[in-house]
Amino acid sequence: MSEPRKIVVVGAGLAGATAAAAVRERGYEGDILLIGADTHRPYELPPLSKAVLLGNADEPDWVRDESYWTEHDIQLLSGTTATRVELGARLVLDDAGGEHRYDRLVLATGSRPRTLKVPGGDLPGLYMLRTLDDALRLRAAFETAKRVLIVGAGWIGTEAAAAARTHGAEVTVVAPEKLPLANVLGDEVAGAFYRLHEEHGVQWRLGEGVAAITGDTSATGVRLSSGEELYAEVVLIAVGAAPSVELAHAAGLELADDGGVDVDAGLRTAAPDVYAIGDIASQFHPRYGRRVRVEHWATARTQGEHVAANLFGANEPYLNSPYFFSDQYDPDRGGPAIGCEYRGLPVLDRDRVVVRGDLAAYDFTAFWVTPDNEVSAAMNVNQWDDGDALQKLVDERIAVTDDQLRSGNLADLG
Repeated sequence: MSEPRKIVVVGAGLAGATAAAAVRERGYEGDILLIGADTHRPYELPPLSKAVLLGNADEPDWVRDESYWTEHDIQLLSGTTATRVELGARLVLDDAGGEHRYDRLVLATGSRPRTLKVPGGDLPGLYMLRTLDDALRLRAAFETAKRVLIVGAGWIGTEAAAAARTHGAEVTVVAPEKLPLANVLGDEVAGAFYRLHEEHGVQWRLGEGVAAITGDTSATGVRLSSGEELYAEVVLIAVGAAPSVELAHAAGLELADDGGVDVDAGLRTAAPDVYAIGDIASQFHPRYGRRVRVEHWATARTQGEHVAANLFGANEPYLNSPYFFSDQYDPDRGGPAIGCEYRGLPVLDRDRVVVRGDLAAYDFTAFWVTPDNEVSAAMNVNQWDDGDALQKLVDERIAVTDDQLRSGNLADLG
């Protein structure tokens, strides 16, 4: 494979920006173009729902220093949206009228918040959380609101609930699930998060659907499926994210059943010299023997680093296990808090849960164990000494007993 003269990366979030930087840091001397719709320079998303929303930081974690892009001769087009990809002509067009030819193309267009398809779902005044500007706007609203209503009890919904309570607002969370995070953690572990928020005064309306967003000229609450209406000064919609694959799909790239762009183990699409990474990449993952699409910070960063080598012909499979972290409430401000790390990819209706430590005290590690007694996933909650051992258990699928997980020396396993 000949060395490309120009590499174009569409999407200047963590995945795309990391890919562009990694390509240059490999010693590549050709042209690199990084196109991103956000007006800010590339940044990481996790601090938005944590430190920024809590008020502990006014800025996110930047992918690189402000001067990096110029100093490393990477052309960064911020506030610019790619509107079309012509695969045959190897051309990317943007909304400013630009036409950019490429020898290698990396698509890293990320995700967007899902909306509620109900009456009033398009009312002004609804809040979403995806960008830095979203986070700053939402924090300002939390600081003055008396009542906050959050629709959705996933990671964004629960982290936002913690931030709103920390700012002193009354918080109600509405979701159709019977427990927060149950669809990713299962009932036993999800119960710990339920109790945490209940101790902080969050009002749960679980097992409830939203029939409509209420308000005349702007959103002022919701009407539940039961007909009951809830009022709030701030209504946040946090019902998950959808991969932004419209550009790829319009270009003719194949989409997988999970909605992502179909890529092989090395993150290549079926189109010559076109790759997809981050939230949109539906990768055949050799570790799991099936397609996997992950919307987490670590996958965006490590796939960006990984694809940089494959652009030059390596085509090494991406093997990393999914990883994410969450912080809910601030222990320095009083009351219980959870900090956790999660590694792996369990099958909830198959794997059993083994708990090491004390769920009630928010001091535990949970393991998801396959019928073959292999650890498919592990989450440490307020326990920080066993990260390397947990990673090894998950990556190597080491066979263990429940007693070893509950009380053994984890570093000695395997």
